[in-house]
Amino acid sequence: MSSAAIERGTDWLAEGGVRPTRQRVALASLLVGDGNNRHVTAESLFAAVQDTGEQVSLATVYNTLRAFCDAGLMQEVTVDGARSYFDTNTHDHPHFFWEEEGRLTDAPADELEIARIPGPPDGAEISSVNVVIKLRRT
Repeated sequence: MSSAAIERGTDWLAEGGVRPTRQRVALASLLVGDGNNRHVTAESLFAAVQDTGEQVSLATVYNTLRAFCDAGLMQEVTVDGARSYFDTNTHDHPHFFWEEEGRLTDAPADELEIARIPGPPDGAEISSVNVVIKLRRT
């Protein structure tokens, strides 16, 4: 991993107030080291970190992704109620889910129009709205 990627990862952790352990820096560097946003699953990030030779368990990857979400560095996007993707782009935006590939990508936010959503029940507030558009090839 390049020193620039490690520096970006370390800076990203600092933005979220996350303590920069060796494993967190390795994962953060993979996520934001090249300056691009990523959509990852815990399993895909685990495979990527294994390719670097870093010793990180799958449980640590899951826990670290949750910590990054809790710190506001990432957002979790759930597809089909069971499959979670983690997105480094924390701005509100819709997603395309490519069913055959099991891949999540950003959809153009400027093309999405939501005229109205139902109000929350008494005693609740809307914390977020996720739009996932499922696609299959024709």
